[in-house]
Amino acid sequence: MRPDPARRIATLLVHRGLEAPARLLLDAHRPLAPLLSDVGAALSPLLNVVGGRTARELGELLDDEGGMERLIAELDGDQERHAESG
Repeated sequence: MRPDPARRIATLLVHRGLEAPARLLLDAHRPLAPLLSDVGAALSPLLNVVGGRTARELGELLDDEGGMERLIAELDGDQERHAESG
């Protein structure tokens, strides 16, 4: 079974200490989600070549209607788990 891209990206952001800026950007761009979905679909071939797996998964999240919401939920969950562990 393939892990959820939202969980993987959220975990990477939390481990790098970027959960707060990522959450701020996601919240700020929430109204633009439909447009970002179109942009993600248009740029996905380029992202696949340039950015590798993480960029491809980010493109999938942008292309998915509920992808931003899942990423926000995973960021909140990973942030809580990270705070509990240390």
